[in-house]
Amino acid sequence: MGVLKTVSDLNYETPTDIESAIALLAGDDHAKVLAGGTDLLVQLREEMIEPSLIVDIKRIAETRTVDMGSDEIRIGAAVTGAELDENEALKAAWPGVVEGVELIGSWQVQGRATIGGNLCNGSPAADGVPALIAGAAKIVIVGPNGTREVPAEDFNTGPGQNILAKGEFVVSIILPVRPPKSSDAYLRFIPRTEMDIAVVGAGVSLTLNEEGTCAAARMSLGAVAPKALLVESATDILVGKKLTDDVLAALAEAARASCDPIDDKRGTIKFRTKVAAVLARRAATIAWQRAEKR
Repeated sequence: MGVLKTVSDLNYETPTDIESAIALLAGDDHAKVLAGGTDLLVQLREEMIEPSLIVDIKRIAETRTVDMGSDEIRIGAAVTGAELDENEALKAAWPGVVEGVELIGSWQVQGRATIGGNLCNGSPAADGVPALIAGAAKIVIVGPNGTREVPAEDFNTGPGQNILAKGEFVVSIILPVRPPKSSDAYLRFIPRTEMDIAVVGAGVSLTLNEEGTCAAARMSLGAVAPKALLVESATDILVGKKLTDDVLAALAEAARASCDPIDDKRGTIKFRTKVAAVLARRAATIAWQRAEKR
């Protein structure tokens, strides 16, 4: 079988520290990183990729922990969806981020699929990405030239593409510690009830003032452009306002205007654009209601 031949030709390494992983990746032009493997193994089986080296990062401590600090939250790139679902402190602080990752695959896949792998795979429809963008997450990248942090919205550059250079990999994701009256939400539309790829996804994160107006807000859309995108106009629409019908209508229009989708078997351009507006309104409403209770 072709897949057995492909796998037998691979070198497989399990480094236990960042420096060793960087050295392995930098020394092989055809190396691939394995975090959970739910995308990588499918690509191997379908012979979409032909790496000569697999570098499994799960034994590196920094990739496998969730650190709830006083100023920031660090989520290891190889932390699985199931593990995030079990982290009550993270779910309380960032429910939308956890919601997005929880939607990746089945219960069985959740035990393997990772937040970093979902990001690095570069799918425009990735469920884990819009909530990270809405949450102003920073992606921590390590490589031969040291460590750098980039905004989540700048990490992917197109379908299956990202900014990682040779020898680099994502070690963790940083989310800010939130002030009171803050929350987020992620919603998606799929043709079936579960285990499908998002036709549209929407993430909204916001903070409210004591007076009940919006103090800060960000919105992101997935599956409506070559990569998940930050809807910058949503911030001006929401900040300083209360959640009125007029504000929601303006937010929906901003979502529509940001869309640059494709026609495919899961949805037309017209349909995706309409659904993006609907999900933007709903995600903002849920995030707002959650924030009011904090």
